[in-house]
Amino acid sequence: MEPEQKYKKILITGVAGFIGYHLSRSLMENGYEVFGIDSMNGYYSTQIKHDRIELLRRSPNFGFSAVNICQRTDLEGLFAANKFDMVIHLAAQAGVRYSLDAPHKYAESNLIGFVNVIEACRQHGISKFLFASSSSVYGNRSDGPFSENGPTDEPESLYAATKKANELMAYSYAKQFGMQTIGLRFFSVYGPWGRPDMAYFSFTKKILKGETIPVFNKGEMVRDFTYIDDIVAGVHQLIDRLDLLPSYRIYNLGNNHPVKIMDFIQALEAAIGQKAQIDYLPMQAGDVIFTCADISAAQRDFGYNPGVDLQEGLNQFMIWYNDYFLDGRLTFSY
Repeated sequence: MEPEQKYKKILITGVAGFIGYHLSRSLMENGYEVFGIDSMNGYYSTQIKHDRIELLRRSPNFGFSAVNICQRTDLEGLFAANKFDMVIHLAAQAGVRYSLDAPHKYAESNLIGFVNVIEACRQHGISKFLFASSSSVYGNRSDGPFSENGPTDEPESLYAATKKANELMAYSYAKQFGMQTIGLRFFSVYGPWGRPDMAYFSFTKKILKGETIPVFNKGEMVRDFTYIDDIVAGVHQLIDRLDLLPSYRIYNLGNNHPVKIMDFIQALEAAIGQKAQIDYLPMQAGDVIFTCADISAAQRDFGYNPGVDLQEGLNQFMIWYNDYFLDGRLTFSY
């Protein structure tokens, strides 16, 4: 795929993150120039973030700066020194449960940081702004699959509330300033190079060590697990169709195949080749019981079509996990 010249240089915030790494790599393989920024914060181990960046640096189409989106002066200098054709904003303070303990980190990064980035786009004439929202905006509902037009007014966590606020802020910029702002609600993304704080990642570590894994709500949970390659393919398809889309839209990017958490653990056990020892615990504050994406809008508007089976996806994760942790980091090619 040869990208149109007007979208040639893309700024990706949160480039050292899980989705940021995979999306950057894929875009560069398809001829785009990517400039990434990341604060490299220590919410989870920075080693994996540095390793992701080290791999991305192997491409001549990659540039990087350790810019924090909360620092307006640094961000302004970055935009003044570069001409970006599009911004894909992925940087955020992640984690649902952590938002209960550290609310100011979410206000700073997910609210102030978001405004800093979208306002920098406006000031520098960048009209294409894609950003990461979250399935958490749907709250603790059980009437899925969730449609983008469904209610999102009862967030279970501050994290979810900040993501809903991002959608509203993006709408105002589209309405008032003529920008095209597209939000993507990601559903339980998993795969190689994932976030160590995510359940499937921490479960794997504990199972291999023979430790007990915590399973909340006594295992009565359902998630719409979505493999990273399907997410990346969806963003590519969206970029290809961007000029045909409205000035403001929100899209679900999920799998539309919800999985019971106990079935998920069984698939993970099969990928690992080892049984899990389970500690059944009550529901955690801020968590939700069920997620499932209605992906019909993304299918209609840009041909989104997730196709990676859960077992296949977990098998691919384990191949990477063994390479990275057991055989030594960065032994693979770019």
